[in-house]
Parts: sequence; structure tokens; C-alpha cells
Amino acid sequence: MNRLTCAREKEVEELVQRGQWPQACAEELRAHVKECRACSDLALVTQAFRAAHATAMPALPSAGALWWRAQLRRRNAAIERIGRPILGAQIFAFAMVLLVAAGALAAQVRRGFELRAWIEALPRALHLDALWPTSLGGFEGSFWYLVPVLATLALVGGVVVYFASEKQ
Repeated sequence: MNRLTCAREKEVEELVQRGQWPQACAEELRAHVKECRACSDLALVTQAFRAAHATAMPALPSAGALWWRAQLRRRNAAIERIGRPILGAQIFAFAMVLLVAAGALAAQVRRGFELRAWIEALPRALHLDALWPTSLGGFEGSFWYLVPVLATLALVGGVVVYFASEKQ
């Protein structure tokens, strides 16, 4: 046995690099490493470097997961870019509705606030009688019957649009 090198160093180094030291080696090799200073130093230093390398290197995710995340980020960015003008249009439409409602309320306050007479006259002013089928020509119902029907149609339309956009 030489002081600087040993004939069994190669065998000890291979076992340590494969992560099989000392569990998967022969008892005679373990006894040799206890006696040989070069082999024991080699096993100790190689194990320390392997442990340091394993803790220093983060586990990288698979390429498929990285690609999926990149696609998800790209799609979310596109949705956000598209959503900005839509949000602006919604805010503008809401502001216009509030402005029209405030104007209608101000007009009614100046006239004496006859809201019911105004609502009953609204279908005639908007010529909504042209929308009624001819079989209902004698129907002299109030506008109060039309309001729930239109509200229901708007609600059902909104729900349909929501579910249609949710699936895409």
C-alpha cells in the first residue's frame, strides 16, 4: 500500500459517486477504507462534495411544465391586454347610463315628478306598439307588463353570454 495512492481508490470513488457507499460495498472494502488513509480521505471528501452539490443545485422542473407555465403567462397577458379596453368601455357605458338617469330624474323633478304617468306614456313615445304582434292589437296593457319581460330577457341573455364566454 502506497502512502499517496492506493490500488482500490478507483473502486471506492465509483461507489461514492454512484451513492452506494457504504451500504452496497463488501465488508472487506469497508475494512480497507478504515485502515487506508488515502481511501478514507477520498470517501470523506467525495461524499462531502456530493452532498454539497446536491444541496446547491435546485431541482429543475420538467420542460413540459416550463412550457405550460410560459403558455399560461402568455395567455393571461393577452387576456389582460384585451380586458383593458373592455373595462374602459364598461365604465363609459355605466357613466352614460348614470348621466341619462340623472337627466331623466331632473326633468321629472322640474315637471312635478309624475313618474307613473311618464312611464305609462313611454311605450307610446318610443312606438313600442309596433313591436307587439297583430293578434294583440286590442291589448291596452300598461308598460308595467313590458318591464318584467324585458328585464327577464336581459337577465337570460347575460347568463347565456356568461356561460358561453366561460367555456372558451
